[in-house]
Parts: sequence; structure tokens; C-alpha cells
Amino acid sequence: MKADQLKGHLDALLLAALEDGPRHGYAVMEALRESTGGQLELPTGTIYPALHRLEAAGLIAGSWSVVAGRRRRCYTLTGAGEDALLRRRADWRNFAAVMSAALEGTPWPNPA
Repeated sequence: MKADQLKGHLDALLLAALEDGPRHGYAVMEALRESTGGQLELPTGTIYPALHRLEAAGLIAGSWSVVAGRRRRCYTLTGAGEDALLRRRADWRNFAAVMSAALEGTPWPNPA
């Protein structure tokens, strides 16, 4: 899947990747890759600017650590980030139901 297909959904994906606990940027990329069976192979040039944007918005918090002599930034969800993730999941479910109704003839509202 290409990064441009994720417009409008990248932030929700990153928040979800941090739901299980703190991760550094590369671990966020790995979590997305693993959770999607390798379907999401997002470049660092997509991930890191989005993480910085989410941090500036107060949805995640970052802190520096040193591991094996290398500095890396670890990110964690804030309370506002947890709330945002809940809202984005609800928005996604609604969006997916609307698209399924339009594209696949699934009854609206979606009984699932």
C-alpha cells in the first residue's frame, strides 16, 4: 500500500501503533508492518514528520533515551492522544460503513 493512499488516516495508524506502550520511531514502523502482515511499508520520511506533528499537537509525548550508545526518541500516547484515537476509530468505522454501502451494496446502516 502506498503512503499517498493513507491520506487522512496516517495519524490514526500512528496513534494505534503507540496504544500498547512507548515505542521509538523505527519500532512504530515495525508495529505497523507487523500488524498489517507487511502491507504497510511506510518510509521514515512519512513516519517521522507525522510523529513530530502529533507531538506538537499534544497527542503523543516524546523523550530521549540512549540504547546501546545511540540516542533515540521514544513516543507514548498522552491522554489527549487516547481520546483522539477513540474518536478516529469511531470515524473510521463510520467511513468504512459508508464506503461499503456505496461500493459494495452493503445495507446502510451497516448491521455489523
